[in-house]
Amino acid sequence: MPREIAFHGLYMPTMTLLFVLAAGLAWAFDRLFASLDVYRFFWHPALLRLSLFVCLFGAMALTVYR
Repeated sequence: MPREIAFHGLYMPTMTLLFVLAAGLAWAFDRLFASLDVYRFFWHPALLRLSLFVCLFGAMALTVYR
């Protein structure tokens, strides 16, 4: 994957696209976990949401910048 992506004539880093994709995936997992009532097993649900996003974003970034 290239390090820059042209979007309507504007060059932006690939990390921007990865951030948006990771946010969308984290939101989908959040809705799934909420519907299955998984958050009742965790001490701090907001911390789980943040760590889920960080793990998704980091995994995607490693695939591009490795």
